[in-house]
Amino acid sequence: MIARILYRENVQGVLNYVTGKSKSTVLGFQNTYSDTDTDMKFFGRVLYHLGNRHDSEKRYLHASLNLPRGENLNDRDFFELSKKYMEHMGYGEQPYVVIRHHDTKHEHVHIVSSTIKEDCLQVNLSNDIRRSIATQKYLEKEFGLSPSPDTKQTKELPKYEMPEFRNRDINGVRFYMQDIVNNTLQKYKVRSFTELAGHLKKHHIEIKTVERNGRMGVSYGVAVKDGYKSRFINGYTVHPQLSGPKLEKVFEQNRSSKLLPMVKKRLEKQIQTTYRLFRTISPEHFTDILESYQNLDCKVNYDDEGEAMDFTIYDKSGYVLRAEEIAPHIAIRKNPQLFNTGYTQINGERKQLKLELQKCIKEAYKETYQNSGRQLLFSEYIDRMPIKPIVTEMVKSERFLFLKKYLHTDNRELGKLIDKQIYIVKDKILVQELVREEQELKGKAELIRQASEKRLFDAPRQRGILFELVRSLGTDYGRGMLRFSNSRRHQVKLNLGQIPLPKQIDFYASPSFIRENEKILDGLLNDKNEKEIRPSPTAIFLPLMFPNLYAAMARKYRERFEQLSLKTYCQYAARKQESIEKSPRDYIEFFNAKGFYFERKEERLCVGSIYSKYPVSVPISPKIQAYLESSKDFNIVLKGQSEILEDIKTSGRNNLKSLWATHLIERGQYKKAAYVFVLDGVRPNLPLQQLEHHMQNGLRQALVSVSQKQVNNNQARLIRKGVYVLGNILGGKGYIEEELFNGFKDEFTDFTKYKGRGLSK
Repeated sequence: MIARILYRENVQGVLNYVTGKSKSTVLGFQNTYSDTDTDMKFFGRVLYHLGNRHDSEKRYLHASLNLPRGENLNDRDFFELSKKYMEHMGYGEQPYVVIRHHDTKHEHVHIVSSTIKEDCLQVNLSNDIRRSIATQKYLEKEFGLSPSPDTKQTKELPKYEMPEFRNRDINGVRFYMQDIVNNTLQKYKVRSFTELAGHLKKHHIEIKTVERNGRMGVSYGVAVKDGYKSRFINGYTVHPQLSGPKLEKVFEQNRSSKLLPMVKKRLEKQIQTTYRLFRTISPEHFTDILESYQNLDCKVNYDDEGEAMDFTIYDKSGYVLRAEEIAPHIAIRKNPQLFNTGYTQINGERKQLKLELQKCIKEAYKETYQNSGRQLLFSEYIDRMPIKPIVTEMVKSERFLFLKKYLHTDNRELGKLIDKQIYIVKDKILVQELVREEQELKGKAELIRQASEKRLFDAPRQRGILFELVRSLGTDYGRGMLRFSNSRRHQVKLNLGQIPLPKQIDFYASPSFIRENEKILDGLLNDKNEKEIRPSPTAIFLPLMFPNLYAAMARKYRERFEQLSLKTYCQYAARKQESIEKSPRDYIEFFNAKGFYFERKEERLCVGSIYSKYPVSVPISPKIQAYLESSKDFNIVLKGQSEILEDIKTSGRNNLKSLWATHLIERGQYKKAAYVFVLDGVRPNLPLQQLEHHMQNGLRQALVSVSQKQVNNNQARLIRKGVYVLGNILGGKGYIEEELFNGFKDEFTDFTKYKGRGLSK
């Protein structure tokens, strides 16, 4: 099921639409004088009366509940589902009507209500999408419907297809126009009516403009291949936001944007770089070249005689720009020596080709280093690595394949070109890395000095913890010199005296945790703010990775760390539970199950953690606070927190290892989580329903598999070390999330297309 929510300033048009379909059924009313015999005109007057008690632009709710194709509910069950949806969304006491339509391949109902209550206050609309998604998940299970996709799988704009429209009545055509024009304004930063007409032409929509009294009017008409033509409909009638004056404001905003000159300058540089690489370019290859080389969407424009005269760039920013607009000197007709030869070839003597080959070689060094496990410093890796594996990796890259396609030379000549550049690149990046590594080591040494001078640790434990500090930064110390743990190539003088060694040395922290630790310590010692530090959600686990270090930290620094890490992790946790929470009660109880609690400090709601050494808390955003306080049983839920937290403490799960196990499970690292369970007896802090979900998705199989293995002590130590490595949890360059099939998505139910600069009313 997918729920779609729209808000309106006026209600009559919505009621006309939902009741105007020939194939429709009124399933029932709620909170009116009669749930079955209410007159539609009277109901409209009730909503009009309520809506006019408030000046909000979101006075009326128009919601639709859509089932996937092939699934159905009878009228009674669909009405019950609608009532439960409205109750969870906060409209349980509002008057509303539920109307079922039968004009599409998927079954759906429309719900119309008012957001204004009898006391003239508005229903809380904050986090409505979050609550709607969570509610639909809940109702899918209760009514046995197919689950909707959990997450958006891509950040790219969807490809807008031409939806079918019904020419039997004017509303079918009008809504088709509304959908196409709105999608176009979302996808492109349109700057004129002429440009808009060009985008709409492929969808068989024509526009007419007329200026009256200094105001521009616009109307839309449809002409399709089968000969059907609609009459032209006034833009305001299609939708108030698509009228002439409204569109002119959008055009002016796009024309005057500070982004436009920056886009033009970037495109000019990209195209000039392309020209420098090639000796000649055939116009028919130009589109492929810009797409492969510069990741630009380009269309070449031809005249009536088939001669290339210009090209248009469809930029990722949304701007559509002709070559003349970007810069006159890059136009096709301004470069006849480049475009008039009829074939395409890279200039092997140009400096640009050498630069591209150098980029290929540099990328190959980095890629092979990433895959090597990074046991050495990058500079040492560059020194020791034979040339052959680098070349083997390089020739697989997209950049190199592009160059080879248009270079038109044999492998022998190509090998000579590579051979000339590979040692240049090796020496260049080696010198760069040596300088960078030396500066990095000096920065670590300075951080250790600051920690000593600024009393990062409690005075009695200052000396004893220095060894742990040195190791937590990925370094070693001896004979007055600081060096990297995995190399003796660089050394920096540092006078720490005799550092007492701990009785047991056992570090599991990965390079990612070492970098995070260094970033946090630098921020604490130099009084950086949250934006400057930018802690990651995993910062909260640093006391788990470096327990002695953080246990000895002075209180003022530890409290600051607790606040930073708590805030960042809670933001992450809130995002993780968006798709499963269906009410403010769920929001709080899910946090409680993970070991976090809410408390009121003066007028602000704050969140605290059972994992903090000191009792610190951070305020939540006003929007989330309003969302939580909208619950009728909010105070009861707050009082019930202690029982959940007490259960965590009693069962021995009030430690960061349990939260780490939770983190592994949420990231889908079931095998690692299973080893934490089996080897260390750790149990996660997760709500039962979430744990059951992960059990069904592979956690149970991982537990069975791991528990059946015979693991000796040495193996256990290596496994534990791997369990606390962060890199492959966060994902790397090669990580691609599989896109889920969305059987619900079509031109009617895809509410994501209304986000952004589209229709707002």
